[in-house]
Amino acid sequence: MMIVASIVPDFLMGIITSAGIQGVMMLNGGFFRLQDDLPKPFWRYPMYYISFHKYANQGFFKNEFEGLTFPNSMGGSPTEILRNYWQVEMGYSKWVDLSILLGMVVVYRFMFLGIMKAVEKMKPLVKNFRAKSPKHPIYVMKNPSSTP
Repeated sequence: MMIVASIVPDFLMGIITSAGIQGVMMLNGGFFRLQDDLPKPFWRYPMYYISFHKYANQGFFKNEFEGLTFPNSMGGSPTEILRNYWQVEMGYSKWVDLSILLGMVVVYRFMFLGIMKAVEKMKPLVKNFRAKSPKHPIYVMKNPSSTP
């Protein structure tokens, strides 16, 4: 959200925009809709995998439910429930999810730094471009052949 705050000029616009982005990420991260229920062209492939909620939810589910044993195995093992019902990708461990989240933190911090440095360099250029040169008065002499 710091990236949004560095782009928009007003803090209130930053809060509103960040809340909208956060809502879209929650919708696509597997919290409200599961992976197979998302439409494929835009919402599943780029947005589902960009959303950090996906990795947080899946890491949480793996941490809490892997290795459990239920007394009545009517629903199946916890791994089967995670894979079939919650559609959690079980091909990697919870530590991969955590490392992806930490990698996102590092990448977003560097993006924030790059945007802030670009704004710092571009702000004087934009100010000079938008500034109008003052109009100098034009002095016209009544008799150009005479000296003052």
